[in-house]
Amino acid sequence: MPVPPDRRAFVVVLDACGVGALPDAADYGDAGSDTLGHLAQAVGGLRLPALQALGLGNAHPIQGVPPVEAPTAVHGRLHRSGPGKDSTTGHWELMGVVTPVPLPVYPDGFPPALLARLTAATGHAFCANAPLDGVDAIEGFGDHHRRTGELILYTSQDSVLQVAAHHDVLDEDALLAVCARIRAVMDGPDAVGRVITRPFTGAGTPEEPFTRTTGRRDLSVVPPGRGALELAQAAGVPVHAVGKAGDLFAGVGIDVRHPGATNAVALAATDALVDDLDAGLVLVNLVDTDQLHGHRKDAGGFAGALEEIDRHVGRWAAALRPGDLLILTADHGVDIAADHSDHTREHVPLLALRGDASGPGPRHDGPMADVAASVLAWLGVGEAPQTPGTPFLG
Repeated sequence: MPVPPDRRAFVVVLDACGVGALPDAADYGDAGSDTLGHLAQAVGGLRLPALQALGLGNAHPIQGVPPVEAPTAVHGRLHRSGPGKDSTTGHWELMGVVTPVPLPVYPDGFPPALLARLTAATGHAFCANAPLDGVDAIEGFGDHHRRTGELILYTSQDSVLQVAAHHDVLDEDALLAVCARIRAVMDGPDAVGRVITRPFTGAGTPEEPFTRTTGRRDLSVVPPGRGALELAQAAGVPVHAVGKAGDLFAGVGIDVRHPGATNAVALAATDALVDDLDAGLVLVNLVDTDQLHGHRKDAGGFAGALEEIDRHVGRWAAALRPGDLLILTADHGVDIAADHSDHTREHVPLLALRGDASGPGPRHDGPMADVAASVLAWLGVGEAPQTPGTPFLG
C-alpha cells in the first residue's frame, strides 16, 4: 500500500498527566493515584477550554473540566500492557513496543560491584548513591561534590541512573561523555532504562543556590522491538522527535530531532512543525509537567503549565489539515497527592482529533499501543497491524 503523500500525524505526550490508578497500582505503592484529578482539586479546578472541547472531561472526571455534549475528538483512557511506570517504557508502549519484563531498579542504590564497574569505566569516584529527588541531590551533596570532585550518583523508583555535576567540575560535554561510558557498561541485567546527565550551576548559597540547567540528556537503552517510529521510517515517512522523545528511543527510528528541554522550546518547535511540515510523523514530549512541577509537588506550576499547553492545543486544532491526525496523551502519572515524589502507575488520557473530523468523537478505552496502531493506519504504513493494539479511527 503506498503511503499517502499528504498525511501527518502528531503525537503529543503530556508528561506525567495520568488520569486514575491502574488496577495493579497498589503493587507499585500507588493505590488511589489520580494525577489530573487530584491536581484539579488542589488548585480549585483546572481551566482547559481547548482540551475540554476535545473531550478530556468526558474521558475522566476533572474539576473545572466538565464533560461536553459533543466532544470533537476520540476520547478515553489508555492502560499499560507491560510492567513499570517510567517515561521510557511509557513512550515505548505508545509507539507499540511492550517490554516483557521490568527494567532494573535500584531501591537501595547501586551495589558495590556495579559501583566499582562505573568507577573503572569513567575514572571518577561517586557520592550519594541513593534514591533521591534531583533537587535534594544537588542541595545535599553539591558542596561535597565541588570540594572532592566526586560525581553525584542517584536513582529513584524508576529504572534510571542519574549523574549530577557542577559546571566547575565537569562541563556539559564532559558530563555527557562520562554518562556515555556508564551507558556502555549498564548492560545485561543492569540495562537500566535511562542514564541521565544532570548538570547544575550556582554557588550553593541562599543568594545563589545550586540550579539545574536545561542541558539534561537522557541516554536510553535501545527499545526491545520495532515500533511505529521504525516502521514509519522504513515506509519512507519522515519521523520527527521533539524534546526528550528522541532520547527515550535512543535515536532509533528518528530522522530529525528538535529541541525541547523546556515546554516553551518544545511548544514553539511543535508550532513550527504544525505550520510548515509537509508530511510525516511527529512525536513530542512536553516535560515540564513532570520534571519541574509533578516531582516537586508544585500544584500551581503544574496547572499553569497545562493552561499554556491548552492554548497551544487550541492553535494546533485550528490549524489541522484534512490529512492530519493530532493525538494527545501521557506516559504515566506523578500524583502530587501521593506519599512519595516519584511516578505513579496510572491510566493515561487519549484525545485524538482528525483534521477532517465531522460530528462528535466516540469513546475509546484500550492499551497504550492503540496509539501506534492508529498512527500507522492513518499514515498508510502496511496493510495489516504491525504492532500490538487496535486502531481506534474509523
